[in-house]
Amino acid sequence: MASRRPDSFDGLGYRGRDDPLYGASYPLRSAGAPTELQQHWVTTPPDIPGSRNLHTGERTPQHDEQLGEHGGRGVAGGWDAPQPGVPPGEQMNRFAGFGIGLVSLFTENVLSHPCIVFRRQCQVNYHARCYHLTPFSTVSVMYALTKAQGVKCLWKGMTSTFIVHGITLGAEGIISEFTPLPRDLPHRWTMKQLAGHFLLKGLTAVVALPFYCASLIETVQSEIVRDESSSGLLDCIREGVARLLGVGAPHSRRLLPLSALLVPAALHAILRYVVMSCVQRLVLWLHQRTKKQWTEPSNPLDNYFPELAAAWAGALVADVLVFPLETALHRLSLQGTRTIIDATDGVVAVGNGNSPLVMPVNTQYEGFSECLHSIRRREGVAGYYRGFGALVTQYALHGALLAAARTVLRLLLLDGRLS
Repeated sequence: MASRRPDSFDGLGYRGRDDPLYGASYPLRSAGAPTELQQHWVTTPPDIPGSRNLHTGERTPQHDEQLGEHGGRGVAGGWDAPQPGVPPGEQMNRFAGFGIGLVSLFTENVLSHPCIVFRRQCQVNYHARCYHLTPFSTVSVMYALTKAQGVKCLWKGMTSTFIVHGITLGAEGIISEFTPLPRDLPHRWTMKQLAGHFLLKGLTAVVALPFYCASLIETVQSEIVRDESSSGLLDCIREGVARLLGVGAPHSRRLLPLSALLVPAALHAILRYVVMSCVQRLVLWLHQRTKKQWTEPSNPLDNYFPELAAAWAGALVADVLVFPLETALHRLSLQGTRTIIDATDGVVAVGNGNSPLVMPVNTQYEGFSECLHSIRRREGVAGYYRGFGALVTQYALHGALLAAARTVLRLLLLDGRLS
């Protein structure tokens, strides 16, 4: 019986260290995927022998093959040579996904901030005669504010908004780490896991509430009365801690304790998350049902854009449905803080018209339910949707930029294929 090396294994592609092909790269195939998507190149380090998993009918790339043929190395490549390059199609897919995601992130957090600022000012300004339910009046007043105070007035509070996002993400991670509340739901979840997941979202909103109130003040506070010398990047954290501990600058007696805002904040966060998640899943499901069979699976527009479009639609529907709760929450959070906001009916000097430059917020609500009833009684149902035109402008801008990015990337992909 012929002897064989102790480090070789017949039938499974096991090769020893003396074999010249030991340590080379080789393809792995996964069943059920198209041929161009099945082949992935992985590299086995030289100190891990016998890790080949070649399927029946596949051959190991020869040592002298060029990289462009089957992905093997050159003769003089060795382990110091560059790793097998990513195919041009995959590089274009990654570029397209990164580009679309970057446009969506930039639009959502930077370009949309002026709309958020004006929307919040309209929500807390119960004296305003114009409710700004359409984008037309919204754009005209935003332009007047910019002309009177400068472009900076529409991007105020953006740093604090990022801080609140960071605190929310950090609090969610910490709570899920030290509690059994799941941060992500599995594919098959139970009612207990679902309740714990929603409870986590509510607790996260409660933890971030004092900082959210401080950020809200920075967002709606008029630039005319802002003291630039005493303002800093971490004012949101300092003011949030002061609001939590009940110290700091004196406030009006109408200031509501944070305990009165816990339920509205948690309710708003949970309802918005539920609606957004349901709409997003529904849009993705409809996309899968209506997707044409001949759609190219490697097309990055079909891989990335549907998810971004579903997230856009989910956030839009959620913000529309919880808009009344957001209006009440913002008014309660701002009550008693002696905040001065810009006039949302128009910006003209006192004496030249009926609308002043700025005005104080002097609400006297006793609680969340009383605030909702008071808005309905004094302002009507439309009072819940003050500044709704700014929300429409925000999502219209976001959707238009996503569509423009999709068109540009489609042209780039088409030029790449033709070349």
